[in-house]
Amino acid sequence: MNSYNNSILMITGGTGSFGNTVLKHFLTSDIGEIRIFSRDEKKQDDMRHELQSKYPEYAKKVRFYIGDVRDIQTVRDAMHGVDYIFHAAALKQVPSCEFFPMQAVKTNVIGTDNVLHAAIEEGVKRVVCLSTDKAAYPINAMGISKAMMERIIYANARVAAERGNTVICCTRYGNVMCSRGSVIPLFIDQIKSGNPITITDPNMTRFLMNLDEAVDLVQFAFEHANPGDLFIQKADASTIGDLAKAVQQLFGDTGTNIIGTRHGEKLYETLMTREERLRSEDMGKYFRIAADSRDLNYDKFLVKGEVHTMADEAYTSQNTNILDVQGTVEKLLTSDYVREQLADMGADV
Repeated sequence: MNSYNNSILMITGGTGSFGNTVLKHFLTSDIGEIRIFSRDEKKQDDMRHELQSKYPEYAKKVRFYIGDVRDIQTVRDAMHGVDYIFHAAALKQVPSCEFFPMQAVKTNVIGTDNVLHAAIEEGVKRVVCLSTDKAAYPINAMGISKAMMERIIYANARVAAERGNTVICCTRYGNVMCSRGSVIPLFIDQIKSGNPITITDPNMTRFLMNLDEAVDLVQFAFEHANPGDLFIQKADASTIGDLAKAVQQLFGDTGTNIIGTRHGEKLYETLMTREERLRSEDMGKYFRIAADSRDLNYDKFLVKGEVHTMADEAYTSQNTNILDVQGTVEKLLTSDYVREQLADMGADV
């Protein structure tokens, strides 16, 4: 990672699942300093002690800043001298955002605007923001707030490009296995307690990524982004029913209870809309959707002939590669969390 030589990286929401994984990827690199920005002092203290215990030779490279993306002054204070930012701070739980939508707006929309304004002011070189499949054709408050977040990203990317100092881009990914609040740790805890696992709808499909893949997507965006680009990984999916069977195959079958969908949930998720797919670039493992560079003076743009505004279909968890139970088991075993839980139970992994 020579491109990071002696530079300063800031991770907002740095004590979350993504932040922890990013930290492990970059801690032993030639990066000069990593700043963890978050509002939870307990998680910061836990992370600090874990670093001192497991990585004593690198622990001094990490600095901790308590603050909230909702408070732009704390963002500015932490950002001085920063070269690169991974913006992961967000409210991510669909049901809680349904009940408290303004909290989602304050963190996901206003908080992102604060981070990007501060980044442009401070002359940060690159900012990669993390979005979610729920931002495509959103039907719930979390997805709507993330869709607005993406528009905030594109608007700020235009401003930054005009000033020529900061490249801002976005990544969008599906369910990250075993991240905070995801269903797999819940299934495992229920099985360990001897209880049936609770399934919302066995026919529901979801994209499956592990945390390392999420970090790889962000790093790919960092290395290849033009201002305002959106990057999407081609991802496998699974039905919730097969996911539950796969977890039970690894950890034991304690039965299942169907509890029905929760507030604001979709039957399947969309990673790339039909409108985006029409102008996407296939980069192998990833799609790039370039920013719309037109301005508000539409009369300048004259198009002759038939105008196509959308592709035949979106890229969804229904039409991607859907894993069977055994394929889902193999995907689960790529997760550090799953392997650690199996090892704790004495399983040979």
